[in-house]
Amino acid sequence: MAEHYSSFSRGGTGWLLQRITAAFLIVVLAFHFFQLHFVNHAADVTFAGTQARMENVGYFLTMVLFLITGTFHGVNGVYNALVNQGLEGTQKKVVLAVLSLAGIALIAQGIWVAVAMAGWT
Repeated sequence: MAEHYSSFSRGGTGWLLQRITAAFLIVVLAFHFFQLHFVNHAADVTFAGTQARMENVGYFLTMVLFLITGTFHGVNGVYNALVNQGLEGTQKKVVLAVLSLAGIALIAQGIWVAVAMAGWT
């Protein structure tokens, strides 16, 4: 029987945040799917329509939270998968720094685009 190892300590903050973000992403993905396949059919989605949706504060905040949550969930998951594979020491610190900077850059770029799409520039 193979030994099971996880860098997430059960009940720890990282473990909890990974589960909370997963649950949030499931709900927002369902909303996104419903919005773009039933309310606005995919063939009817246009740049102007997307801009109009982004002007709605509720939609804008939902998409920004989706961006932040998805980025955290992905970066945290990749980091912990690498730790599970044996990453340690200086390499672990460098990978954490690189992934953190990439996550921050992705969120900053995404918010910049969302603000521009909403016409609030």
